[in-house]
Amino acid sequence: VPALIWPHDETSISEAKAAARASYLVRDLISTPAISFGPEDLQVAAENLATRYGSDVDTIIGEDLLAYSGNVPNGRGCGMIHAVGQGAAPGREPRLIDMRWAPASGAEKDMSTITLVGKGITYDTGGLNLKPGSSMLNMKKDMGGAAHVLGVASLLFEAQVRANIRVLIPTAENCVGSNAYRPGDIITAVNGKTTEIGNTDAEGRLVLGDALAIASADEPDLVIDFATLTGAARVALGQEIPAFLSNCDELAHDVLSAAVASRDPVWRLPLWHPYEKRIVDSSKVADLRNIPTDGGLGGAITAALYLKQFVRENIKWAHFDVYGMKGTSGVGEAQGMRAVAELIRTKYAA
Repeated sequence: VPALIWPHDETSISEAKAAARASYLVRDLISTPAISFGPEDLQVAAENLATRYGSDVDTIIGEDLLAYSGNVPNGRGCGMIHAVGQGAAPGREPRLIDMRWAPASGAEKDMSTITLVGKGITYDTGGLNLKPGSSMLNMKKDMGGAAHVLGVASLLFEAQVRANIRVLIPTAENCVGSNAYRPGDIITAVNGKTTEIGNTDAEGRLVLGDALAIASADEPDLVIDFATLTGAARVALGQEIPAFLSNCDELAHDVLSAAVASRDPVWRLPLWHPYEKRIVDSSKVADLRNIPTDGGLGGAITAALYLKQFVRENIKWAHFDVYGMKGTSGVGEAQGMRAVAELIRTKYAA
């Protein structure tokens, strides 16, 4: 019979309480209906966390995204975040939330720099490639990646880890409207790469692309992204086990070890480079295509390979493709959050 074993020493009790608070945060954010939770509300959630732990937050909103490039050399503005959210109603404009934190002891030169990136699509209709009603029902959870990085951040902040932490959340609503982006559009990312839109329902990888390029520009020691990105990952692993893919075998090994230590299961899928041509060489009019032209097989892998185009080769990176919900209950769930926090605590902030 399963039993809850409560720790006895004060440090372990504090860690258990912090993990519970972080899990509640993730669950509550994902569970909130979209009518009450748009991009601005996600911004407020991030600002509330920042206030609690003394972080700095900047948010770039709406048309200002087109003029914002972070530290990306020869940056072209966040055209992909803007495009995905341009069809939303007034007051629900797309935005990029940028949070930075250092421990109370202050930043030091030898500290690791970690950047967490979370997909924040607060509702996903599929856009003009409209989802069926049955597939749209739980799309309030499409900001689950953003919820997860806020959960990881709260664990790291609470532990006062010896690292510089940055959190980037590209957030938008993918809506149907007269101003919505269209299949066949060509959109320019912040790093200058162009993408032909094969399907407007493959929007998460677009907003993440801008954010990952901005994350990479500062050359952090580690970049981790979370996203409710593909149904293909769920076909492969079901709803309870997050998939992750990485450009670094050493990092992948450390992730799996942290997952075991934290009892927070994850499973590695291959970042299979022969599939890359399905993304890079499939458009005749742009650098990339947001979906392959040859069908959806290996969809979790090709989605990650699209993201890879925005991460500098010398940066360690892992991408987590999570479901973010307890079955079809409509209730949010944290998946892989404790594993990533354990990874950062033990390998990058010791």
